[in-house]
Amino acid sequence: TAARSGELSPCTTCGRSFAQDALLRHEPICKKVFNKKRKPFNSLKQRLQGTEIPTVKRQTLQKVLLTLKLIEVWKKSNWRQHHEDIINAIQSAKQVTKALKEGRPLPPPPPPSINPDYIQCPHCSRRFNEAAAGRHMKFCEEQAVLRAFAAKTT
Repeated sequence: TAARSGELSPCTTCGRSFAQDALLRHEPICKKVFNKKRKPFNSLKQRLQGTEIPTVKRQTLQKVLLTLKLIEVWKKSNWRQHHEDIINAIQSAKQVTKALKEGRPLPPPPPPSINPDYIQCPHCSRRFNEAAAGRHMKFCEEQAVLRAFAAKTT
């Protein structure tokens, strides 16, 4: 009935209009709610809760680059080389399909392009990027020792 007669008063905190008796109950609750700052919800923390996975803090890009000592040696993009490799691969594939249709012998495959950023493994001569090369070389060295030991025993 108070809403119909126009006796509504606005709340000083949120601005909503209430009847006088409801406003007396609303204002202390509204002040208490709006004065609290909500913490941002961390879904990662909740997902990891109860598991054995440690929480890992993300490092900024600059810290990562400092730890990898790559700031001084910022690598240039070699998109042009990639583009030329793709074009050469497409052209050689067209030559192969044309030779198959005409019944001619297949042309020799194009030489593999070597990425200058990759590191060659001394054990198997395969090439890897820096992160993978470190992991692979340890593994490959152990395998080479095992193969050598197996060859000696047989």
